[in-house]
Amino acid sequence: MARARTDPEQQAEQLGAAEALTRRLDRPMGLLGVLFLFVVLGQLLAQDPGLVAFLNVLGWVFWAVFVAEFLLRAYVAGFSGAFWRRNWWQVVFLLVPFLRFVRALQAARLLRLTRLSRIGGVLSAGVRGSRSAGRLLSSRIGWLAAVTGVVVLVSSQLLYVLDAYADYGTALSDAAMSTITGRELGAAGGFPRVLEVLLALYSVGVFATLAGSVGAYFLRGGAEAAQEQDCPRDGTSA
Repeated sequence: MARARTDPEQQAEQLGAAEALTRRLDRPMGLLGVLFLFVVLGQLLAQDPGLVAFLNVLGWVFWAVFVAEFLLRAYVAGFSGAFWRRNWWQVVFLLVPFLRFVRALQAARLLRLTRLSRIGGVLSAGVRGSRSAGRLLSSRIGWLAAVTGVVVLVSSQLLYVLDAYADYGTALSDAAMSTITGRELGAAGGFPRVLEVLLALYSVGVFATLAGSVGAYFLRGGAEAAQEQDCPRDGTSA
């Protein structure tokens, strides 16, 4: 008689199936994640009522797809506790868009909640965009370039949402220079000061990674050349 599977074995099998499903959906969901980042940016900058409505609907469609994908993986995993422990942070970012409903409370002067919802939307899009870059790009240099772009976009949007800059173009320019070169931001205030320190640390990490990748490339090329010199040519006898 076949041995009955124990609960841990069945749970491991379900988690493996969920991971396999995640790998199959990596490319399409990664592309949607990158597009979602630009949809959130458009929501911040759009002024035309028709465009604002279109971007809001599009944002909710994207969010519904993300929720459906997450619930499908949870279903395949049997809604097990191990799955929720591994993916609890995704639940947090999927719930963030619900904060947008507090905008209806502006009449009660709850402006801080409205701003919090925008910040949450930007951070949620940034996290998803960086994860999407990892899904779409296998090259370390390509992945680093994509993540740097996400960092620039998220930083500039946060600076704009928190009124550190009056226009988004200046926020984007300063955030890009601070991310790439570690230059100070041109805005005053507590948040810009903290952000510029974080971006400076990030820029150091980027250059260290690039230097390591370039060094590894040349070392690998030198090792291959030395190996070719040590190996006898075809047709020669020892």
